[in-house]
Amino acid sequence: MVIGEWEECYSDDSAPIVRRLAENADRLPELRSLFLGAISPEQSEISWIQQSDITPLLEAYPKLERLEVRGGTGLRLRPVRHESLRILRMETGGLPGEVVRGVSGSDLPALEHLELWFGVGAYGGDATAADCAGLLSGTGLPRLRHLGLQNSEIADEIAAAVATAPIVGRLETLSLSMGAMGDVGAEALLSGQPLTHLRRLDLSHHFMSGAMTARVKAALPGVEVVLHETGDSDGDRRYVAVSE
Repeated sequence: MVIGEWEECYSDDSAPIVRRLAENADRLPELRSLFLGAISPEQSEISWIQQSDITPLLEAYPKLERLEVRGGTGLRLRPVRHESLRILRMETGGLPGEVVRGVSGSDLPALEHLELWFGVGAYGGDATAADCAGLLSGTGLPRLRHLGLQNSEIADEIAAAVATAPIVGRLETLSLSMGAMGDVGAEALLSGQPLTHLRRLDLSHHFMSGAMTARVKAALPGVEVVLHETGDSDGDRRYVAVSE
């Protein structure tokens, strides 16, 4: 099920939609995939989309395997246990720390793919690297194979946290793309635990120097390292791929 633009989605939040879906869960017992907020920029910029608490969707649909959400304004998620969810994606220009802590505190034994777009503080993205502690420990995510902590203006801090995170050893692919990573973050990754077991490391849309990108490639000869979309490493202004 794909939920696209609702009327006045930039001023009216998704709560009525979430409530109606939750109340009618008995009519959709086999629902496996849900995308809430499949709204193009022509309809509403990503950070204008008014979301709400999506926890009731996970509580109402125990067989749900894929949940994708676009828009971070008003987005909330409480810690939850869900036996079936395999893919969780949140595309935002500003991800609330409450949501990251909700994911970190959740028990998702079937989750294989987790992707979070952090965005910027100007659009409500107040999540910190510390908010990721629970998910990076891997305690509630025993089957996770892909982790994307993306689109972040604090990409260097996130990279430092990932560098020593227990969950990394079980990953097949890791993405810290779309953000403002520079040499500091890359140095943290190179100085941390080995990443040579990864099949793919996506660091695209970065602000690393040419010398650092060469070091990263040399350190991971058997890994597909994605480093395109390079910004000015000497510039004062770094930016994420998706904000407003």
